[in-house]
Amino acid sequence: MALIIPKSYKLKLLPETTEVAIKLVKDDFQKRLSESLNLRRVTAPLFVMAGTGLNDDLNGVERPVSFPIKHLGDRKAEVVHSLAKWKRTKLGVYGIAPGYGLYTDMNAIRADEELDNLHSLYVDQWDWEKTIREEDRTLDYLKATVEKIYEAIRQTEHDVYLRFPHITPRLPEKITFIHTEELARMYPGLTAQQRETEAAKKYGAIFLIGIGAKLEATGEPHDGRAPDYDDWITENSDGYKGLNGDIVVYDSVLDRAFELSSMGIRVSPESLVKQLEERGCTDRLKLQFHKDLVDGKLPYSIGGGIGQSRLCMFLLQKAHIGEVQASIWPDDQIAECRAAGIELI
Repeated sequence: MALIIPKSYKLKLLPETTEVAIKLVKDDFQKRLSESLNLRRVTAPLFVMAGTGLNDDLNGVERPVSFPIKHLGDRKAEVVHSLAKWKRTKLGVYGIAPGYGLYTDMNAIRADEELDNLHSLYVDQWDWEKTIREEDRTLDYLKATVEKIYEAIRQTEHDVYLRFPHITPRLPEKITFIHTEELARMYPGLTAQQRETEAAKKYGAIFLIGIGAKLEATGEPHDGRAPDYDDWITENSDGYKGLNGDIVVYDSVLDRAFELSSMGIRVSPESLVKQLEERGCTDRLKLQFHKDLVDGKLPYSIGGGIGQSRLCMFLLQKAHIGEVQASIWPDDQIAECRAAGIELI
């Protein structure tokens, strides 16, 4: 995505006040999230050992930031991309019962990220994971969880309005569920990003079901998803593939779709093998995480990540993620933003 400079952008909060508002959003939302999903906070790693299968490989092409550890014979560690698989392991280690889970502050460095309004080298999100029963691996369970998260977002938006009344709420009362297969048929000829924007603009907030599998309508996945955490191959009760998806809202500041969260019911031993076969990476079955999953040593779970800076940016109606987080940006992007009244931290 190219840098977007909104016409006549008006700063609604000064930088000093923005810092206060960021704390309000983060404190309020994580409290609501933990209460609505029965999650307890845990401490998370910034890096994991390479070769264990624990790191999230995202779309399979992003290079993790890595470094040798002197006191481990220069064995390599990797800065996490996310904690998708680490969290599921912890559910088992802590023996967390079905219906309960954990969340943590995840910080990451994604060196290959394309830098623009929504993407930064620095990633901060609430990573969460919840133990479920095998019979909970359904579309209805997924939707019910999405609705709880969405309500927590809406309530936090209202909290921002109470503190800063000139920042008026934009989210609709309900979130609309659409499968990516349906979306492709609704907007033929458009790119996946364009389809998202059209649907988000129409409904205000959508949950796109089925991210990762090839679509019948296009022959391509709507978007990339690693094969070893979300289940995108199992057929759901709507007759389409996928027990995962993205929470996407319409951002009137940038006039585009705005992804706040990716989440899903996690792979079963059976769907893990199928997805690895489809992606041609069954060699991962030799890794410890994958062995444990296939052997039934890990609990069934649902989980996801919710962008902290993304949520702050959207709820505070900012034009650039650099207005709510400290990172590194190209000099020309800094200058272009400053000329439009967009001050990057």
